[in-house]
Order: sequence, then C-alpha cells, then structure tokens
Amino acid sequence: MDNNRDLDLSSIIAEVKAQYEDIANRSRAEAEAWYQTKFEELQATAGKHGDDLRNTKGEISELNRLIQRIRSEIENARNQCATLQTAISDSEERGELALKDAKAKMIELEDALQKAKADMARQLREYQELMNVKLALDIEIATYRKLLEGEESSLSGGGGGSSFGLGGGGGSGFGLGGGGGSGFGLGGGGGSGFSLGGGGGGS
Repeated sequence: MDNNRDLDLSSIIAEVKAQYEDIANRSRAEAEAWYQTKFEELQATAGKHGDDLRNTKGEISELNRLIQRIRSEIENARNQCATLQTAISDSEERGELALKDAKAKMIELEDALQKAKADMARQLREYQELMNVKLALDIEIATYRKLLEGEESSLSGGGGGSSFGLGGGGGSGFGLGGGGGSGFGLGGGGGSGFSLGGGGGGS
C-alpha cells in the first residue's frame, strides 16, 4: 500500500516536473523569441535613428554653411552701407560747397548786373548829353549858315556890314565885300582874322 502510494507520488511529481519543464522551455523559447524580436526592432530603430542622425548632422552642416554665407553677406552689406553712407556724406558736402559756390557766383553776377545797369544808365546819360550838344551844335551851324547867307546877300548889294559874335574873349574876324566889313566871332581865346574884297575888314 505504501509502495503504491510512493509510486503514485513519484509519478505525479515527475509528471508535474515534466509539465513545469515544458512550460519553462516554452516560456524560455517565447522569451528568447520576444527578446530576439525586440533586439531586431531595436537594431532597426537604431539604424533608422542612425540614418536620421546622419541626415540631421548633414542638415546641421548645411545650416552652418548657410549661416556662414548669410553672415558674410551681412558683413558685405554692412561694408556697402558704410561705403554708401560715406559717399552720401561726401556728396552732401560737395553739394553744400557747390551750393555755396553757386550762391557766391549768383551774388557776383547780381553785382555785375547792377554795375552793368549803372554803367548803362551812365552811358545813356552821357549819350543824351552828347545828343543834346550835337543838337545845339546843329542848331548853331544852321544859324551860322543862315547868317552867312544873309551876309552874302548884303555883300552882293554893297554897303555897310554887320557884325555877329558868339562866345567870350577874342573871336575870329571874317570880312567880305567892300567898304565896311562884317565881324564874325566864335569861341573863346585868341582869334584869327580873315578878309576878302576891298576896304578894311576888322573884327
């Protein structure tokens, strides 16, 4: 009786042990399979991340090059801006100098114009005075011509003469015809005598 019970217990233990070993083997296999799958997934993920990392590094390098290029362009733009500002300042300075020079020249031209106007007015006055003198001389010449014509008429009839004098001081004597002579004087200072015909002519 006891022997049978020992055999049954031993067989039960062996069976349970076999079941546990089978479960353990299956669990081990499942665990290994799961770990292998996870490992492969991790390797794939790591590879993917490695590719992403390389791509990211490449993008970072490209961005760094772009940043350097932009910085260089910014520096060039700053230099150009400084150059332009200098040129603008120089242009403004030259413009101010040119404006001052133009204003000075304009003042000179205005002064020259005023002087020219004054000279023209003076010349016009002198010209008017000369014209007045010429007109007076023309009138005197016409008067003398008429007087001479009258003297010639008197001389042609014979008889006494007439005298006519202009100006101050001694005049010139001019006599025509016979008998008494006619006296004719012009201007001032010493005079000259001139006679034609018979008799005496005097001034």
